[in-house]
Amino acid sequence: MSTIVLKNICKSWGDTEALRDINLSCGKGELLVLLGPSGCGKSTTLRLIAGLETPTSGTIEIEGRDVSNLPPVKRNISMVFQNYALFPHLNVAENILFGLKARKVPKKERRKRLDEAVSLLGLSGFLERRPAQLSGGQRQRIALGRAIVAQVPVCLMDEPLSNLDAKLRQEMRQEIRLLQQRLKMSMVYVTHDQVEAMTIADKIILMKDGHIEQYGTPEDLYNLPATAFTGGFIGNPPMNILTPDAAIFAEFSTALFPAGDTKPILIGVRPEKIELSANSNIQGTVETVEYLGADSLLLCRTGDHSITVSVKGKAEVFPGDKVGLIWKEEDIHLFDAQTGRRIGITAGVRP
Repeated sequence: MSTIVLKNICKSWGDTEALRDINLSCGKGELLVLLGPSGCGKSTTLRLIAGLETPTSGTIEIEGRDVSNLPPVKRNISMVFQNYALFPHLNVAENILFGLKARKVPKKERRKRLDEAVSLLGLSGFLERRPAQLSGGQRQRIALGRAIVAQVPVCLMDEPLSNLDAKLRQEMRQEIRLLQQRLKMSMVYVTHDQVEAMTIADKIILMKDGHIEQYGTPEDLYNLPATAFTGGFIGNPPMNILTPDAAIFAEFSTALFPAGDTKPILIGVRPEKIELSANSNIQGTVETVEYLGADSLLLCRTGDHSITVSVKGKAEVFPGDKVGLIWKEEDIHLFDAQTGRRIGITAGVRP
């Protein structure tokens, strides 16, 4: 059973269309990530689920109830904001319990829930401190604590880790995932960070320009991108999206046009699938080399393309070196050059 269902949701402000025909569902106990670049509509979608905005058309259901026009307080949800939304004059315990006091939950029950949340989040030594006396990670744990003590089935998170440094982001996303699984909460999580999405999501909805570009598991989006945009957005580093030139055509003509169709196409190939080879028609010049420890990233110029190549360890090449590039036919993804949509069963890749 789905805890959250959006049906044919559209949202406009005057002549500006923010969302169009959004259909999605979040299953019970599932972590659903809304992913995409700035302005794609992911935060607007979350605000509609929360009741902070009203849809222009379509319906929103939470646990089988149509809540499209209900205020947030009647939707039985909790929410964690990007800026934590803590009261600076209240201590940690008072911040966590603020919502329960507003809902007049009995004092004994409030204390029980506080103790459980504090134990889960490791905040027992900080209950008397004010937010200004805490680190960013500790403040985020307070915001999580407030969501946990509400004990509601749905939690919404709007880019909750964007104010943290890289190491703390990694630690906190692991904590959030563990909490979500332990508490069996249905969670909708907004982020623009595809690494964050890939590491915590059960399902990802990739959005672009107010519509859903692709909906599936992290593996689906990585291995079988439905569009060139998905291929170029998912992956670190992202997929190379290329227009076949003479050298690429000479190397892969059978794979590129298996049915003799010569309509304009784009090809996608992941950087880690490309190898350096002296025996290739595809020749390039190394422009930059980034050594990352386990891997090195090479940016190579070949014809009109810049191609990113990921090689294991330290690459023994330098800017200005001439290199040959090769990859296997089965690692090619084909896309229609006009629509950007994936082209069927091609080069052994399942559609």
